[in-house]
Amino acid sequence: MTVRMARWSAEHPWRAIALWVVFVAVCFVGGNAAGLKEATAQDDAIGEAGRAYVMIDEGGFADEPAVDNVLITARTGKLDTAAAQKAAADATAKLSSVTGVAEVGKPIPANDGSALLVPITMSGDPESASDRVEPLRAATAEVQQAHPDLRVEQVGGPSIGKALDDTLGEDFKRAELLSLPVTLAILILVFGALIAAGVPVLLALSSVAAAMGLSTLASHLIPSTDVTASVILLIGMAVGVDYSLFYVRREREERAKGRGHVDAVEIAAETSGHAVVVSGTAVVIAMAGLFLAGDSTFSSLAVGSILVVAVAVLGSLTVLPAILAKLGRWVDRPRVPFVWRLTARNSGSGSRFWRAILYPALRWPAATLIVSVLALLALAAPALNMNLKFPGTEDLPRTTPAMQAYDRLTASYPSNGTNHLVAVTAPAGSAGAVSSALTRLSESTQGDPLFAPLEQSGPDIEVSPDKTVTVLHVATPFSSRSDQAADSLHRLRSDLVPAALDGVPGVTYAVGGDVANNEDYAKHIWQTLPIVAGVVLLLTFLMMAWTFRSIVVALTSILLNLLSVGAAYGLLVLVFQGSWAPDLLNFTSMDAIVSWLPLFLFVVLFGLSMDYHVFVVSRIREAVLRGVPTRAAVAEGITGSAGTVSSAALVMVAVFSIFATLSTIDMKQLGIGLAAAILLDATIIRAVVLPSAMTLLGKANWWAPRFMRPRGRHTASAVVTPPTPEPELVGHH
Repeated sequence: MTVRMARWSAEHPWRAIALWVVFVAVCFVGGNAAGLKEATAQDDAIGEAGRAYVMIDEGGFADEPAVDNVLITARTGKLDTAAAQKAAADATAKLSSVTGVAEVGKPIPANDGSALLVPITMSGDPESASDRVEPLRAATAEVQQAHPDLRVEQVGGPSIGKALDDTLGEDFKRAELLSLPVTLAILILVFGALIAAGVPVLLALSSVAAAMGLSTLASHLIPSTDVTASVILLIGMAVGVDYSLFYVRREREERAKGRGHVDAVEIAAETSGHAVVVSGTAVVIAMAGLFLAGDSTFSSLAVGSILVVAVAVLGSLTVLPAILAKLGRWVDRPRVPFVWRLTARNSGSGSRFWRAILYPALRWPAATLIVSVLALLALAAPALNMNLKFPGTEDLPRTTPAMQAYDRLTASYPSNGTNHLVAVTAPAGSAGAVSSALTRLSESTQGDPLFAPLEQSGPDIEVSPDKTVTVLHVATPFSSRSDQAADSLHRLRSDLVPAALDGVPGVTYAVGGDVANNEDYAKHIWQTLPIVAGVVLLLTFLMMAWTFRSIVVALTSILLNLLSVGAAYGLLVLVFQGSWAPDLLNFTSMDAIVSWLPLFLFVVLFGLSMDYHVFVVSRIREAVLRGVPTRAAVAEGITGSAGTVSSAALVMVAVFSIFATLSTIDMKQLGIGLAAAILLDATIIRAVVLPSAMTLLGKANWWAPRFMRPRGRHTASAVVTPPTPEPELVGHH
C-alpha cells in the first residue's frame, strides 16, 4: 500500500501536492468555522472534589463579579494606621472614577493590624477581567507615588492573571521563536542543504495546521481543554519532523546508490514508509490508552495527539513522495559549504564512531546487557518514591510584583489563600437548617491550627437561587499541596462535615477545592495508570508481533520501552523531588511531580520511543532477510540508522529542552522529562541494550508460532535457517 501510494504521488506530483494543500485548508478553515467546544465542570469531575464542583454548577449560582484589591502595608516595621487609612481613602476616591470599576468597598483591616485591604468590584465579564485591569493598576500606582512611605499595590485574581499572562506569554513566545530556528539549524547540519532541511519542517507545520482544525471539529464530540493545542503542536512537530527525516534520509541514500528519483522514492516508501506506518500506529495505540483514564483532559489530549499523528503519517505517504519526486536532486540545493561535505559521506567517521560504540554489545553481549540494564534500573529506582501533586499558587514564578503582593496578602489575610469548598444539596425547605449546620461547622474550626481564623464578616456561606445548594468556604493558612492542608481536608471529610450535617434530612455533600483536587486527582492517576499501561502494552505487543512476525521482537520492544519510561520517571524524581537542581535549573522545588505528568509521559514516551525502535529493527530485519547473520545484521542495521535516529532525537531533545526553560513548574517537568527520556532512548537503549539483547538472542529473535509465520521468502527465519552450501560440494549434487 505504501509503495502504491508513493508511486502514484511520485508520478502525479502536482495533483498530490494540490490535494494536500486543499486537505489542510479545508481542515483548518472548517475547524475554525465550527468553533471550539470546551469541557465543562461535569466533564472534568474527578472524585469527591469533582462532585462538589458539579453540585455548585447545578446550583445555578450567578456569576460572581471579578474582585481585585488594593493592599496597603508598611515598608518596614509596624503599619501606621492613620497613614494607611489616608492612603485607602485616596485609593477609594481615585479608583471609583476608573472605567470598569463597579464598586469600591470599605477598607478591611487585618486581624493582626499588619495591613489594610480595599476590595474593588469590577464590572463586565469576569472571564475577561484580567484584560481590563490595567487602568486599575495605573490608578494604584498613582496612589503609591502619593504615599511613598507605605507599600500600596494591586493584588487579586485579575491583576495576578494579567501579570502571569504577560510573563507566560513572553515565555511561550520565546519558546516558539527559538524552536523553529533550532529545528531548522539541526536539520541543516543533518542534510547539509537548505531545501532538504525545510521539507520536514514544512510537512510538520502543515500537519499541525490540519490537526488543529480537525481537533476543533472533534471537540463537539469530545470537549477540548486549554492544553490540547499546545500538545498538538508539541507532538505534531516531533513526529512530523521524525517521519519526514526517516523518509528523506532513505530516499537520499538510495539516490546515492545510483537509483532514479521514482525508484528511490518507491524504495523509501517500502522501507521507511512502512516503518512510519508501524510507528504511527504504535503512537496512536499509546495515545488511545488515555481514553481509559475517564478524564476529559486526557481524552482531549488523546484526540489531538491521534489526529496530528494520523495526519503526519498520511502526509509522509502522499505529499512527501510527490515533493521529493518533483524536486529530484534539487532537494540537495542550495548546499551549505563544509556541512554538505560532511553529511555527503555515506561512510567514514560516523560509521566508525557507531561501530566503536557497538563493539562491547557485539563482542560481549551478555555482560553489556546486564551492566546497561542494571544501570537503567538504578536510575529508575527513585521513581518508587514519586509523589504526585498539582502545582499551586505558591509554585508560580515570584518574579512579578503581583505574586510578591499575593504573598503579603495571604500572610495578613489567611482566608484569601487556600480554601476548601463544602457543597451541600438538600430540599429547599431545609436551606435554613443547612446554613445553620454549616455556620456551626465554620465556628468549630476556630482555634484549630489547621484552619484560618474567620474574618470579621463571619462564615462565608452562599445559597443558590432555588435554595437547594449551599456552599461554605473554609480557609486553611497552609499552601494547597502542604501536608497540613491535606490534614485539614481529611479532618473535614472524615469528621467535621459528617458531624455537622448529621440529622439534617435529605442532604448530599462533597468537599472540594484546590487541596481536594490534589488528593483526588493523584488517587485517580494511581488507579488508572496500571489500567492504561496494561492495555497499551498488550495492544502494542500484538501490533509489533504481527508486524515483525516475531513474539521475541515484540516482547523485547515492550521491555526496552518500559526501561526507557522507568528511567525517565526516576530522573524526574531525582531532579524535581531532590534539593540539588532548583538553583541549577531555576525553579522552586515542590517536592512532587505534577499529578497529570506520569500518565501523559508514559503514553507519549511509549509512542515516540517506538518510532526509533521500529525504524532500527526494520533495518536489522532488512539485513536478516538478505541472509546476513544476526550479529552482522545488528551492526549493519544500527550503524545504517544511527545517523537518522540521532538526528531525529537531537531535534526532539532540543525542542523539549526549550520547554524546560519556561517559568511554570509543570512545563519544566514536561520538557526535562521528555528531553531526558528521548536522549536515553536514542543512546543507551538503542545503541547498547538493543544490540546486546538481539546479538545474545541470535536466531531466536525471529521466533513465532506457526500461524504467525508469513508464507514465501519474506521471513527472517526462512532466510537464516537453511545452511549455506559449501562450494566444494556443489558439484556432487
